[in-house]
Amino acid sequence: MSTASSTAYNYKVVRQFAIMTVVWGIVGMALGVLIAAQLVWPELNFNLPWTSFGRLRPLHTNAVIFAFGGCALFATSYYAVQRTSQARLISDKLAAFTFWGWQLVILLAAITLPLGYTSSKEYAELEWPIDILITIVWVSYAIVFFGTVVKRKVKHIYVGNWFFGAFILTVALLHVVNNLEIPVTLTKSYSLYSGATDAMIQWWYGHNAVGFFLTAGFLGMMYYFVPKQAGRPVYSYRLSIVHFWALIAVYIWAGPHHLHYTALPDWAQSLGMVMSLILLAPSWGGMINGMMTLSGAWHKLRSDPILRFLVVSLAFYGMSTFEGPMMAIKTVNALSHYTDWTIGHVHAGALGWVAMVSIGSLYHLIPKVFGREQMHSLGLINAHFWLATIGTVLYIASMWVNGITQGLMWRAVNQDGTLTYSFVEALEAGHMGFVVRMIGGLVFLSGMFVMAYNTFRTVRASVPAEYEAAAQIA
Repeated sequence: MSTASSTAYNYKVVRQFAIMTVVWGIVGMALGVLIAAQLVWPELNFNLPWTSFGRLRPLHTNAVIFAFGGCALFATSYYAVQRTSQARLISDKLAAFTFWGWQLVILLAAITLPLGYTSSKEYAELEWPIDILITIVWVSYAIVFFGTVVKRKVKHIYVGNWFFGAFILTVALLHVVNNLEIPVTLTKSYSLYSGATDAMIQWWYGHNAVGFFLTAGFLGMMYYFVPKQAGRPVYSYRLSIVHFWALIAVYIWAGPHHLHYTALPDWAQSLGMVMSLILLAPSWGGMINGMMTLSGAWHKLRSDPILRFLVVSLAFYGMSTFEGPMMAIKTVNALSHYTDWTIGHVHAGALGWVAMVSIGSLYHLIPKVFGREQMHSLGLINAHFWLATIGTVLYIASMWVNGITQGLMWRAVNQDGTLTYSFVEALEAGHMGFVVRMIGGLVFLSGMFVMAYNTFRTVRASVPAEYEAAAQIA
């Protein structure tokens, strides 16, 4: 393409989301460490309603999933869709609106959740005015993403964009249906559903927030950045398409496994269990496809810590997508449910898969959008990799031990049918696990500070002319 006819990618919005991913990662994970510390030392609640575990815990989950994870998804999807479509984002103004609108959503969450304004729905705690804002921002996001795909200069739609697209559409549907509510005041509403129906809709949403926001979206990331960083094509493009359709078709049915042994009809519980078990196949198909992309490039792991982040994230994805279906089996669930084992499982996915694939992708992306050859320090990326890996392992291992201990103690009965242990005894038995979990979180958080410093030095060394030149479509 001649210089006269060349246009530039919109990297400004990618840069903004990339920087805020790092910022919100630190904020969300610092909150996580604080509430982990509150379980070790309850005095850290400070006897204040705004800093109590019950109010900070939803703030932590929202900050990590929607602020950190959300910004990572916006940054990587906007970056990948432009490069694979060889076209600029369809609207710069709408893209800018999605950035500022999303930051406003996060800010409103940070104000309202500590004040106790909540719909009480897991991962959907925000009240109705904020839900409406989320919907407007999300529709704008869909227009920008799909509009760019439509104006692409290549015939083919790359598989990573299939995953990004499915995540955008499905999250929109989940958000709108689960958040149908009747406003009472500006800060209070009640769900349109009641009883077991409300629980079913909530976990259809809740598990698919995991399935589409935290899996499909990040698989789009994986399918772009793993081949790019490895310098190899996707191992099997056919498998990636099978992976896509199988995952999309099955994941949506898995929600009822959160409601075993509840008022939900038994057939619905069993359906959720069976679909969760079937889900193992497409999940591992995707994991194997990502891993096998490194065929002929395994030696790069010795010298490339970015690739190490991406590959280890795939290992954690494989592990947590084996663990999830196993925990959906009713007999296993009878032991694991309501225990710290579930917390360990969630964080194997959140820290090991979501955070590590995001971090690896950002380390690849940040120098590109700021017109640099590479990040400021490869050594700091390597240090971050080990901090993230050690922190994740400490976290999940301590929660596995705690969870199985709790499950066994809760179900232990004497010969006369009375409980062997009181709840407080089970709580005391988990104290050391809480300590190790807090240390693991602290180690992971320290890695995020290393990333922030490395990013700061990389950005400071860049000049606007360089990153404008980097945005030129060749």
